[in-house]
Amino acid sequence: MDGKEFRQALGRFSTGVCLITVNDRDSGALALTANSFSSVSLDPPLILWSIQNNSECFREYTENEYFAFSVMASDQAALSGKYARRGEHAVEPAEFSNNTHDVPLLNGAIAHFSCRLFALHEAGDHHIVVGEVLDFQTADGAPLLFSNGQYDELASVAK
Repeated sequence: MDGKEFRQALGRFSTGVCLITVNDRDSGALALTANSFSSVSLDPPLILWSIQNNSECFREYTENEYFAFSVMASDQAALSGKYARRGEHAVEPAEFSNNTHDVPLLNGAIAHFSCRLFALHEAGDHHIVVGEVLDFQTADGAPLLFSNGQYDELASVAK
């Protein structure tokens, strides 16, 4: 199977974009862009994402008890691109507020999910990180979407 073609086919599935954040004792507050966010369970409230095994932040995201998701708004593409780049994961404090577990939450995001690590599953060249949602907030706004290798937005539909 051609890996590049497989990745392009997966890109046909449009997704939202999130920042996953941690506050690591050694590395400090970090943010990583991901579009692998998914709900798992309502009872208990569980969500998941996946991280590459060779990620430069792998230890921080798989060994910290607490992490958070910030669902990005449509006007946050530049921030998404910044935190997607290798070596660009240190949080800019002015862009974030901390939750009760001292984990950064992105200002202006349309949803936040504060989580405790629930499970970690090895899966090929990634690990699946499952978080138990401890708290969440929502705000009005359009989501930042990713489709076919680029940022996108929802089309308005006439009612």
